[in-house]
Amino acid sequence: MSQTVDIPQSIKDTLRKFRFARRNEGSAALVIKINKAKLLMEEVEQFDNISIEELAEELPENSPRYVLLSYELNHSDGRKSFPLVLINWSPTTSEIGMLTLHASALLNFQTTADVSKIIEIREGPEGLTREVIDAKLLSR
Repeated sequence: MSQTVDIPQSIKDTLRKFRFARRNEGSAALVIKINKAKLLMEEVEQFDNISIEELAEELPENSPRYVLLSYELNHSDGRKSFPLVLINWSPTTSEIGMLTLHASALLNFQTTADVSKIIEIREGPEGLTREVIDAKLLSR
């Protein structure tokens, strides 16, 4: 199967390392972007123990990103879990060509990252809140 955007081995290694990191508090995020000129994915930054609101402020308001999030989820019965979630950050203010490229590579990235839960965020920082993520993750 041919891919529009290549995922270099270094990104695959980073995804695997991030996925299997042991966490017992806070949320961590790995931000990936597409280099349009080279048609490959690149790591932007990793954050440890970052709040969702801080993460929302770090993401660009006019450029799509894939955010792999290890999220500290507090359940109503007092349990704590750390689900791995893919945030598809695609603000409506992004260039249409980048949004199209980003959308075309999403499934390949999701499969490579081995994540089943995707949360779409199109509203920019206002759309990425702890309440939004809790609602999406606790609804099932």
